[in-house]
Amino acid sequence: MYVRDAKNRDEAWLLDALEELGFDDGAFRSRDYVIALDEETNEKAGFGRIRVHKSDEPFCEITCVGVPERWRRQGVGAHVIERLVDRARAEGFDTVYGFSSAYRYCTQLGFDPVDVTDLPTPVNERLQQVRESDDDAIAVRLDRDEFAMPERLRERFKSATPMADPGAGEPELSAEDFGYDEETPTKYSTNLRR
Repeated sequence: MYVRDAKNRDEAWLLDALEELGFDDGAFRSRDYVIALDEETNEKAGFGRIRVHKSDEPFCEITCVGVPERWRRQGVGAHVIERLVDRARAEGFDTVYGFSSAYRYCTQLGFDPVDVTDLPTPVNERLQQVRESDDDAIAVRLDRDEFAMPERLRERFKSATPMADPGAGEPELSAEDFGYDEETPTKYSTNLRR
């Protein structure tokens, strides 16, 4: 497994994955995303986005982190977040924010919950926007060099494999899947009427 920057060719997959997981990214740009991939199969296993808010007090947000069900509990999300934190640092941000009701996941990586009264105005305004669709969302903050990858997640990521999809069996194929129309007689048809 590894995590890389998204490429233009990943755009369709990203849009489908965002929709499947119920994310709304109104400012979608594939270049803002990173993607986790299985080295052997090239299957995409997770994604996340860094969003830079430009204002009088610019700040950086990690958002839209998603891992399809069959790749969860294997450290994929943690490695996506690690890559996003590295990108934020490369862009000159010493602090990174996240806004979610699922903040407990981030606390194991070094993020700290922040009281609303301690947030800079633009960050608080962003939190209020997120709360319009996630009532229980809180702000979490990660300061420079505070990211900590738990060893168990690092080890799981090294050997991550997709879990079997319980609803996925072999699809039943029909003649139409091969471009064959049973109503049109051909010289090989067994249903010719004379």
